[in-house]
Amino acid sequence: MDLKGSKSQTDQGTRLGIVSRLGRNPISLVGTALALVSLTNVLFLFLIDVLEAKPSPYIGILAFMVGPACLILGLLLIPAGIWLDQRRRQRQRGGESLRYLHIDFNEPSHRTAIMFFFSFTIVFIVMSVVGSYQAYEFTDSVQFCGQLCHSVMNPEFTAYQLSPHARVSCVDCHVGSGASWYVRSKLSGVRQVAAVTFNTFPRPIPTPVHNLRPAQETCEQCHWPRRFYGAQLKVFTHYANDEKNTPRQIRMLLKTGGGDPSTGAPSGIHWHMNISNEITYIATDEKRQVIPYVRAKDMQGRITEYMAKDSPLSKDQIEKLPRRRMDCIDCHNRPTHIYVPPDRAVDESLLTGRLDASLPFLKQQAVTVLTNTYATTEAAMEGIATDLHEFYLTKYPAVDKNKQNSIRNAIAEVQRIYRSTTFPEMKLDWKTHPNNVGHFYFSGCFRCHDDQHLSSDGRMIPKDCGICHSILGQQEEVATLISSDGVPFKHPVDIGDLSQVSCSDCHTGGVGP
Repeated sequence: MDLKGSKSQTDQGTRLGIVSRLGRNPISLVGTALALVSLTNVLFLFLIDVLEAKPSPYIGILAFMVGPACLILGLLLIPAGIWLDQRRRQRQRGGESLRYLHIDFNEPSHRTAIMFFFSFTIVFIVMSVVGSYQAYEFTDSVQFCGQLCHSVMNPEFTAYQLSPHARVSCVDCHVGSGASWYVRSKLSGVRQVAAVTFNTFPRPIPTPVHNLRPAQETCEQCHWPRRFYGAQLKVFTHYANDEKNTPRQIRMLLKTGGGDPSTGAPSGIHWHMNISNEITYIATDEKRQVIPYVRAKDMQGRITEYMAKDSPLSKDQIEKLPRRRMDCIDCHNRPTHIYVPPDRAVDESLLTGRLDASLPFLKQQAVTVLTNTYATTEAAMEGIATDLHEFYLTKYPAVDKNKQNSIRNAIAEVQRIYRSTTFPEMKLDWKTHPNNVGHFYFSGCFRCHDDQHLSSDGRMIPKDCGICHSILGQQEEVATLISSDGVPFKHPVDIGDLSQVSCSDCHTGGVGP
């Protein structure tokens, strides 16, 4: 009879019983269940995130943030429950010393358990690293920024999708590269999450963002200021509020200019860039629309200070007030979150054919219903449909009868315009955030260029339209409006049929043969 083997089996059974008993307490059992359920859900949600073409942002936050947090909590509850249970047993036994888990590497079962533990630990660490990286990527995604807090960020996300920067991630402009700004953004995000949780966020979300990273570190990573020069031809098409929705075109040459002497003398709109000239200013309002003081420093280091005639500020106050160095965002302050005014939005839809210009007074009626006040977006959809339908039914019954499809399409398009420019739930419309590009709807350029900012030697910041643009033509005759068809090219020398030769046959880049 093998008494030694029997004793070894008895000891092993005793130890296994102790291990089993140690984990048999409510807290450890809850931790085990929580860990298993969390692990199962994390794996399931991860598969959904990988397989789905456009997964919901809530999948990401559950798979990479909530799920792993619950898994770690469950794993921590297991040893915590064992320790608390042992403490409880010690008190019940009158201070008897605790029995700790004994590990003997001579026992095969112990070695197996240790191997399992370390294998699980390695797998868990790898999963944690992958999950942490996925969580990092998810918190930098457009879905996280724009869709997670849908009711709060809906205006910004909607405008972003329709903007020229719709393919640029939110963090590329709002955070940029580097750890310091990433940490700042996440700390700011904690405050924003708290505001959303307790419903204390402002309506609308205020702008400008005063702690936004300088444009030199974000915008100028793609837009190269030293290559801004020359001029651009722009054609603006407007439609009148008359019965025929009469179109009118303005052909304008925008003097983009630049600030780099290597491409010509600093001039035009981009004279203000921080290359040859450095501009700083003081704004006395949160939206930077009231600018009583401007300081200009040229490439030779000469400084000129301009004060608004009606400014109540004293020299001592000017010295104490914070100054801002002008950059891209001071003019291009709505580069992405653009809320288009109703008349301009309707003009664009008429020009592209999304609205039928043959419907009488369509421009007038569309702008009217878009500028009405509605309590909710749902009420706006109903009001737009009712008012446009009633107008044609009562004023133009023949049009209502013969152009039902055009009227229905017009209602749908005007409703789309409203949903992309006005958000009554967030108390936001196109007037909420001034757009400083140009001066058509807001002061824009005229915040400084107003003939009211004077220097000590009598110079002024001019209100001269010719500095930035020239009007090349204005036309109201439909037959002569500029179109993409263009006109035939006329060669300066008669060389016969142009279709029979190629430009490169003669233009060799040097002196001809």
